[in-house]
Amino acid sequence: MKSSEIKELTTQEIRERLSAEKENLVRMKLNHSISPLENPMQLRSARKTIARLATELRQREINQ
Repeated sequence: MKSSEIKELTTQEIRERLSAEKENLVRMKLNHSISPLENPMQLRSARKTIARLATELRQREINQ
């Protein structure tokens, strides 16, 4: 998910997406520890998406 897409979301949508992405990352890590993922770069991508969402959420909190 790109930063431009994240900026279009409402604050509530960002919070929901952030929790869903965190759950997805935990699941992927668990699956990866049991049997390697086809594309381990998915883990990196998920972490970056979480960071982008958290950053945008924090920026909105500071601006208010």
